[in-house]
Amino acid sequence: MLDVVDFDVVDAWVRAMGFFDSEIVQQEAKQLFEDYQSLIALGSSYGKFDREGKKLFIEQMESIMERYHIFMKRFELSEDFMAQMTVEQLRTQLGQFGITPQQMFDQMDLTLQRMKSEIEK
Repeated sequence: MLDVVDFDVVDAWVRAMGFFDSEIVQQEAKQLFEDYQSLIALGSSYGKFDREGKKLFIEQMESIMERYHIFMKRFELSEDFMAQMTVEQLRTQLGQFGITPQQMFDQMDLTLQRMKSEIEK
C-alpha cells in the first residue's frame, strides 16, 4: 500500500489511459445525462408545481448546470484528443446558434434567475 502518492505518475497514467477510458468519467457523464433527462421530463409539469416544488426544481437545475459546467471545464483542460474534440464539437454546435459555451451557461443562469424571481412574486 502506498503511503505517499506521486501525482506526476498518477497524472501521466491518467493522460496515457485517455479521458474517456476512465470509469469515473464515464460514470459521471452517464449520471449527469440521466439526472438532466429526468429533470427535463419532470419540468414538463413545472406549471403545476406549487411554490416549494418550483424552488426545488430550480435548485436541482442549478446543481445540474454547475455539474455540467465543471464537467465541461475538465474537458477543456484535458490534453486528451477526444476530450478536445468534444469541446470543439460543442463549440461548433452552439456556434450554429450564434453562441459560445459560456454564453449558453450564462443564458441558462439568467433563465433560472428569472424563474426564481417569478416565484417570489
